[in-house]
Amino acid sequence: MKTGQVILVGAGPGDPELLTIKGRKAIESAEVVVYDRLVGQAIFDLIPPTA
Repeated sequence: MKTGQVILVGAGPGDPELLTIKGRKAIESAEVVVYDRLVGQAIFDLIPPTA
């Protein structure tokens, strides 16, 4: 990912297996993540601890 890039990823019903490959890679390599209370633990676990 490029620095300063914003990517919106829809988590759908909360099943991480339903994320697109690009969406999953974006979450796993993110420096900053903004999320709402609807994000399930399985997707939350994909967020790097340094984000």
